[in-house]
Amino acid sequence: MEDVPKLQKLINSFANEGKMLPIALTQLYENLRDFWVYEKKDKTVACCRLHITWKDLGEIRSLAVVEEEQRCGIGNLLLEKALDEARNLNLKKVFALTYVPAFFEKHGFFRVPKSKLPRKIWSECLNCPKFPKCDEIAVMKEM
Repeated sequence: MEDVPKLQKLINSFANEGKMLPIALTQLYENLRDFWVYEKKDKTVACCRLHITWKDLGEIRSLAVVEEEQRCGIGNLLLEKALDEARNLNLKKVFALTYVPAFFEKHGFFRVPKSKLPRKIWSECLNCPKFPKCDEIAVMKEM
């Protein structure tokens, strides 16, 4: 529970730069069990979560690594943890909405039109500050 304010600060620091979507404390508390958190010297430096959207589909969300720790493999490690969990849950596909598609493409994701994503995910988009002009790129990985 003590990670929640740290996670919000990390994620929203990227949101303030237009690199991610902001997250509310309520969302963090409701989804805390979905998160992996990476700490270094008692400082939260990265996070990632796997959100189950349907019986065979998951979404990678809130993948963030502080700038000074980027390109050190932490994002790769957290993404692989999330993908391992997806495999353990027998999910058939995992997707992400991102501003950094190249990172995901290095991990076997491919770009897809957002219209190919299930309608169920769009219910959350109604509360997004960028709705209806979403500029994120959809990527998908077959598990």
